[in-house]
Amino acid sequence: MIVKVLYVEDEIFLAKIVKETLESRGFEVFMESSGGKAMSLFKQCKPDICVLDIMLPDKDGFAIADEIRNINVDVPIIFLTAKTQTEDVVKGFTIGCNDYIRKPFSMEELIIRIQNLLRIKNEPSGKVNNDVVKLGKYTFHLNRQVLNGDGEDRKLSFRESELLKLLYENRVRIIDRREILNLLWGSDSFFNSRTLDVYITKLRSYLKNDSSLEIITIKGIGYRFITG
Repeated sequence: MIVKVLYVEDEIFLAKIVKETLESRGFEVFMESSGGKAMSLFKQCKPDICVLDIMLPDKDGFAIADEIRNINVDVPIIFLTAKTQTEDVVKGFTIGCNDYIRKPFSMEELIIRIQNLLRIKNEPSGKVNNDVVKLGKYTFHLNRQVLNGDGEDRKLSFRESELLKLLYENRVRIIDRREILNLLWGSDSFFNSRTLDVYITKLRSYLKNDSSLEIITIKGIGYRFITG
């Protein structure tokens, strides 16, 4: 099946390169340079995935993504952005994007992220059914509670292992802090909440050597696990 990509970008030179490269890999690309015309093309082509620049004329990528989510909650959305502020990334995930790539980017990175989101979308369940999960350059052995990578086997505690598993299983969405606390600690008390912060910091430090992996805090809501 040919994958249909809605691509909205106003930098014409970049847009031409991206479109031609994706088409050379077998994707069908529907391209638009105006944010104001993007929704019309979305409804017309019914894409399998959307790649949206944030800074666009007429209507920005955030507004387009918000409109898309009112119509379709499942289609994956990737933001392309020159913005590096954390609040912009958080805003994108709060609206409902699935991933973001900072400019400048390589075409291989974009293609891998597209393929990854389509694979996640087509998985029958988010639940982990295997003992071994690949996380970027790391291998997570669930039953052994071991994270392998960087030439070492890191033994995780029970809670570290369960938290990493929970974040991985819910990587397609923002997972609420209270949901994590109630599932892993049995209550969302202040003490348990501070403990969760400590565990999140630990997991971030364990995964820090792979830039494709990121646990993003969505302030006032929860977390989003990006697996690259």
